[in-house]
Amino acid sequence: MAGALLAGITGTLEKLPGLLVLVPAAIGMRGNIFGALGSRFSTSIHAGTFRLSRRFDTIVGQNILAASILSLVTAVALGLLTKVIAPMFGLDSVIGISDLVVVSGIGALLSSAVVMLVALFLASSSASHSWDLDNVNAPLVSAVGDLVTLPALFVGSLLVASGALTVSFALFFVIASLASLVWAMRGAPALVVQIIRESVPVLLGTGVVLIIAGVVIEHRINDFASYRTLLVLVPACLAAAGAIGGILSGRLSSKLHLGLIEPATIPGRSARRDLRFGFFLAIPIFILNGLLAQSIGYVFSFSSPGMIKVILISLIGGLIATGLAGVIAYYGTVLALRIGVDPDTYGIPLVTSTVDLAGAAGLVLAISWVGV
Repeated sequence: MAGALLAGITGTLEKLPGLLVLVPAAIGMRGNIFGALGSRFSTSIHAGTFRLSRRFDTIVGQNILAASILSLVTAVALGLLTKVIAPMFGLDSVIGISDLVVVSGIGALLSSAVVMLVALFLASSSASHSWDLDNVNAPLVSAVGDLVTLPALFVGSLLVASGALTVSFALFFVIASLASLVWAMRGAPALVVQIIRESVPVLLGTGVVLIIAGVVIEHRINDFASYRTLLVLVPACLAAAGAIGGILSGRLSSKLHLGLIEPATIPGRSARRDLRFGFFLAIPIFILNGLLAQSIGYVFSFSSPGMIKVILISLIGGLIATGLAGVIAYYGTVLALRIGVDPDTYGIPLVTSTVDLAGAAGLVLAISWVGV
């Protein structure tokens, strides 16, 4: 359904150059921030320290504050980075910097509120019903993030080129992000400070990777506009590969925290079992993604290169992304532990952003390989 929304606004994407560059970055950042939030909640549940409370000085409250600040700061950063990076890769006609900041800021503001509630509901339900949050957090947060971020970005696009109003909104987002970041580094509770300090560098780095993923897709906008069913595949492919990588990262992180696996150079038996699970899980999922994309394309009368080609593109692109997701999930988590940072904070952003780039490149390669 997120893909159907994306294909449905093809006209807006063509009219506003650079908006498609922002799409993978915006939806990926929701998964990065709230996937990591859920991973920290999961570790807290496993350790028996998770408690819901209205107080902001608790573990849950400090995590909510940190995720809210990170959403605002990264939204402004993505708008600025898109304007800087896109021309470096040959996209010269990009909408103005105020426009990009406003679209990114409104998209983050509206979507983060929804995804935050979903993340809290999942954590609370997992704690109450003895679910393993690592298995449900990444897929559901990614899916909800995709579904709500796209219409939120579209709402933001309505303010593009609105003159003084656009500039005013852009200034508001810049000032608010700087003020919240300064407060978080100087006067916030200890856990908020730790999360912000550890998260900002990796989220900015992954933001660059996500924007490059958007550039890869933007360069093939004519192919996607010609076969809009392929555009339906984009969120599904990126989200599914990121979700599988998120599951692996969350499970491996919890097991490392609990001492169930060792941070070895060669994955042990338990880690290999998780990695095999992720790869074999990907095969039916990406076949299903292709079938669903073709079905949605048929329902909405989107042009398509044919069911077999759509399924092959989905499967090839998805397996490329999933293979890389497994490597990054394991070694990213191990590296985070070895250098003394929280793998819950670093693991999922590293996986999902890298997978988004690999998924975008995999889709473009698959489109060429199957002759579209």
